[in-house]
Amino acid sequence: MKRTIPLIAGVTVLAACSPASEEASAESAGGGEGAAITEEEVTAAQQAWGEGIVSIGQVYTEDGDYQQAARDHIERFYAYGDDSTVLFKPTLAAEDQFRGTFDEALSYFVGGSIAEDGGFAIAPYTNVRWENEGTIIDSDSAMAMGNYYFTTTEGEEVKVEYTFGYIEDENGELKIVLHHSSMPFSAG
Repeated sequence: MKRTIPLIAGVTVLAACSPASEEASAESAGGGEGAAITEEEVTAAQQAWGEGIVSIGQVYTEDGDYQQAARDHIERFYAYGDDSTVLFKPTLAAEDQFRGTFDEALSYFVGGSIAEDGGFAIAPYTNVRWENEGTIIDSDSAMAMGNYYFTTTEGEEVKVEYTFGYIEDENGELKIVLHHSSMPFSAG
């Protein structure tokens, strides 16, 4: 069984683990304040982020305040305003490729200040499914890469490639500091 071992002196190790070594590793990771981010926390953050995207679209469909839903989503999941730099390269951004500010991220999710933005999160989607290729954990930061699938209201899944980087805030919550999404390469 493969599992990710936290970075030690800049080296990541994937190891075959027996149940006993997994328990020892879990015990050393601990929990609570000052503990290393866990793969389970990354998975939970991804799941919650996907549910937030679905929720924004649902609020939009029901003629609710989808702008506020998107603001809440960005505040909950991204490190804008936390004295952190956020590197955000959205999937469908071509002219203004990078969204380093809260307002630029908001425009991408629901449309607004950037002309090319049609409002990704108001499509709407009914589900977001994640398939991590791998996760690297370095104590108080983590990176995950893989594919995520956005289910349209017609039941079609749209495959998107991603890399997300997380840090832990002062409340122990994971915040995104790196978000790069792109469509898979197509030769024709």
